Amino acid sequence: MKVRSLALAAALAASATATTAGAAPRGFTVEDLVAMDRVGTPVVSPDGARIVYTVRSTDVAKNKGHTDLYLVDLRKGGSAPQRLTSDTASSTDPEWSASGDAIYFLSTRSGSSQVWRMKPDGGAASRVTDLPLDVEAFRVSPGNDRLLLSMSVFRDCADLACTTSRMAGREKDKSSGKLYDRLFVRHWDTWADGRNAVLYSVPLDASGKAGAASAAVSLSGSLDGDVPSKPFGDREEFRFSPDGKQVVFSVRIAGKTEAWSTNFDLYTVPAAGGQAPRNLTADNPAWDTKGVYSPDGRTLAYLAMSRPGFEADRYQIMLLDLATGSKRKLAADWDRSAGNLQWSADGKTLVVDAEDLGQHRLYSIDVAGGKVTPLTGAGSIGGFDLRGGTLAFTQANLAAGAQLFSMKLGDGKAAQLTRLNTERLADVRWGQYEQFSFKGANGDTVYGHVMKPWNFEAGKKYPVAFLVHGGPQGSFGNGWSYRWNPQVYAGAGYATVFIDFHGSTGYGQKFTDAISGDWGGKPLEDLQKGLAAAVAKFPWLDRSNSCALGASYGGYMMNWIEGNWSDGFKCIVNHDGVFDTRGMAYSTEEQWFTDWENGGGPYFKMPEKHERFNPVLHVNKWKTPMLVVQGDLDFRIPTAQGLSTFTALQRRGIESKLLVFPDENHWVLKPANSLLWHHTVIDWLDHYLKQ
Repeated sequence: MKVRSLALAAALAASATATTAGAAPRGFTVEDLVAMDRVGTPVVSPDGARIVYTVRSTDVAKNKGHTDLYLVDLRKGGSAPQRLTSDTASSTDPEWSASGDAIYFLSTRSGSSQVWRMKPDGGAASRVTDLPLDVEAFRVSPGNDRLLLSMSVFRDCADLACTTSRMAGREKDKSSGKLYDRLFVRHWDTWADGRNAVLYSVPLDASGKAGAASAAVSLSGSLDGDVPSKPFGDREEFRFSPDGKQVVFSVRIAGKTEAWSTNFDLYTVPAAGGQAPRNLTADNPAWDTKGVYSPDGRTLAYLAMSRPGFEADRYQIMLLDLATGSKRKLAADWDRSAGNLQWSADGKTLVVDAEDLGQHRLYSIDVAGGKVTPLTGAGSIGGFDLRGGTLAFTQANLAAGAQLFSMKLGDGKAAQLTRLNTERLADVRWGQYEQFSFKGANGDTVYGHVMKPWNFEAGKKYPVAFLVHGGPQGSFGNGWSYRWNPQVYAGAGYATVFIDFHGSTGYGQKFTDAISGDWGGKPLEDLQKGLAAAVAKFPWLDRSNSCALGASYGGYMMNWIEGNWSDGFKCIVNHDGVFDTRGMAYSTEEQWFTDWENGGGPYFKMPEKHERFNPVLHVNKWKTPMLVVQGDLDFRIPTAQGLSTFTALQRRGIESKLLVFPDENHWVLKPANSLLWHHTVIDWLDHYLKQ
């Protein structure tokens, strides 16, 4: 059956609205981007009749975002969404009670992050937990009699009050020194303070109120690891069994090797505690995570990598028979890496998301035979949920931010439930985009996209913004971003080209693997051939008037282009890019990354491999003007890399600027900073391409 592109339909609907709005058309701006409302992951009620989800709005004047809960009732034909919360504090992470009579969520409205509860028809919310520490993630048991809570504690503390007291003592201490005897010293954007995220179980009484702090039972505190994992783990890493008696969670126990280990394992433990956690995946030295019980509780589906130390390995779907301990791979020949997993109510189907040839789709997989069937077409899936036969998901594309959709599993007909930002952007004319392919390195088929400027006229040529994605195992596909969004460049009058070079995800694991140990080889060849192919196919691209831009690995590639494609562009924008692979190897926090990407070992064991594609060795060939951007809280690619890049440019006498954000990490997230970032970048392009 042919799947209709829901995102394309949404884009066409938005285009029609713009046409009839009567306002003069205009291009999309960064002000539009920052002000957009953003839909979050949907959560379906147990009967499949209602969907609760979040919407994040942005107060540009206050320089912050705010999140509220909304609900759509499918029994009313998907009528207008109902706003459930309006407190000055955000409300996030909604979850339904098993009976569907209540919605639980996180909020700081009491002064700290606690679990709250409200009826699905709105009204006042009541506080469920009143604990001395912030609740960072939670789940409600199927019997509504227990909560799973994740809180950051000192594992040597006997109770929660001990952690509270110790943190208060540190605040009073006039000294600021931190003493460490192991990595991680810092991770992503935070210095380690000795606490771990520990999973607790807390009983609920008949009124839905959680027990006191003394009733909290540690489920994972005996294990030297974080549940969920840091910095981006969430409640997908722990779950109740269908009867509420067992809990499964994922954790990495690596001791002093944590910074170069990707050995996560799945553990099970009684929900009420009282027993030591039992390792279910000790046989696999690589990453195991996101365990999900089948409806009958007999089978655990989970994701597993096979190669230790490789964070971008394929996530294979595994099925574990909990009675016998036997394991089997599901859809073993399906060469895609699964994201999240959901069981159908009858236990016969798993719904998963995965990247595929520049798209990010939903699939159903037959548990018995492993047949894989796409459920969505072109576009990019965000979060999704499946309950009561209702599949709810968010989907976006290159000309539309995410909207909420739902469908009945098996019928293939989806309904759009939200139209966020439609009125606000009614007069925007979107840059039209197209995917193309060409023969890249090794003669392999490589894909890319082009996007026209919003005011495109046939017969004219347009300056080019050549965008290079990060990762490096990532993709610039048919999706929507609030950081690197081609529509912002289209709205400023630029054509954009972006290539999914060797190393990109969604094209099979062999293609993804191809970049490791070859950062400056096949990817650069793909970029060169891809831009040439785009210019040959799309004559409106002005190749002689182009600039290259990239962040993270894309920033590395900007430095590599400076010394190895030095006549390619009129200007370059480098955001948080690697300048010196030796410095990177000894200063980045997740050591497994630099180890794997440079041959499988640390710098001191194989310096020649780490140096093979080191941009610092080619500074003598640099000549292209470059804007350097650096977040000072970026511990992934530390500030010294950006400062070194700028120093090299200045010492070479090359036109250059440095934009530093003292309060941003690897990403620019604050609204005011995003505005400054985008305007600085566009001004840099304008200076060299629009004089």
